[in-house]
Amino acid sequence: MDKNRLLWGSRRGMLELDLLLLPFVENTYPTLEQADKERYWKLLGCEDQDMFGWFLHRLEPEDPELQRIVSLIRENHA
Repeated sequence: MDKNRLLWGSRRGMLELDLLLLPFVENTYPTLEQADKERYWKLLGCEDQDMFGWFLHRLEPEDPELQRIVSLIRENHA
């Protein structure tokens, strides 16, 4: 996925998600292994409300693939 499409897809309807995802794409995404990049693409297909709950530690994704990328984003935001 090219960088412009990735940045566009990372812009969500919630400022809180933008503040997590956009820096992750700029700073961490380029260093990820291909499998984690694909997990991120899968994450972008999820609903904003679900992501919001995951990043606030209110919920955990049921899918182990999504659990991994959510954990990576949380770790790189702290």
